[in-house]
Amino acid sequence: MARPRKPLLSTDRIVETARGLVDAEGLAAVSTRRLAAELGVSGPSLYNHFRTKDEILEAVADSVSSQVDLSMFEDGRHWRTALHDWAVSYRAALRDHPNIVPVLAHGPGRRPAGLRLADAVYGAMVAAGWPPAQATSIGALMRYFVMGSALGSFAGGFVDDASAYDPADYPHLGQAHLLAERQEKIDERAFETGLRALLDGLAQQYEQVGRTA
Repeated sequence: MARPRKPLLSTDRIVETARGLVDAEGLAAVSTRRLAAELGVSGPSLYNHFRTKDEILEAVADSVSSQVDLSMFEDGRHWRTALHDWAVSYRAALRDHPNIVPVLAHGPGRRPAGLRLADAVYGAMVAAGWPPAQATSIGALMRYFVMGSALGSFAGGFVDDASAYDPADYPHLGQAHLLAERQEKIDERAFETGLRALLDGLAQQYEQVGRTA
C-alpha cells in the first residue's frame, strides 16, 4: 500500500488539537492519552514531537501569543497609539483562548512568540525615549492589565436573578441582574476605560521623562 502523501502526525497538528481541547474543556483535558485518541494515533508517537504534557501546553500558549499583532511597533505609530492597538489585539487573542491564560501568566520562558512579543514592546518603548527600567515596567504592567481582563468577565459574574439583590442588603445593585445579558458590551467598555486611564498616566510620566532628560 502506498504511503500517505502527508505524515499522519505533525507538531502543528498536535498543537492545534491540544488548543481545541483547552478551549473546549480546560487545561485538565489535555493528556497524552486523550490527545492520541483525538489524533487517531498511538500515545508513544506523540513523544517524537513533545516529551511531556507541559511541553505541549507551552506550545499551545505560544501559538496563542503568535496571534497577537505586533505590526504597530514597526510602522511608525506613536508609542501610545502602538500600546493601545497592541493591547486590543493581545486581549482579543486571550479572549478567544481564555483557558490558556494561566500558562501564559507564567511568562514567556523560552517560547519564541512570547519572547518576540516582549522584545517588540520593550524595543519600541526604548526607541520612543523611555528609560530601559521604565520600558520594562511598562511591558509588565500592560501584561498584568491585559491578562487580568482576560481571566474572567466582570459582568458575567452577576446572576440574572433580581431576587439575589435584595435592596435591603444591596441598595445600589438594583440593576445588577441585567449585567450578564450585556456582558460583552460592559466588559469591552471597562477594558477601554482602564486602558485609556493607564495610557493617560503613562503619558504624564513620559512628559516628566522628557523634562528630566
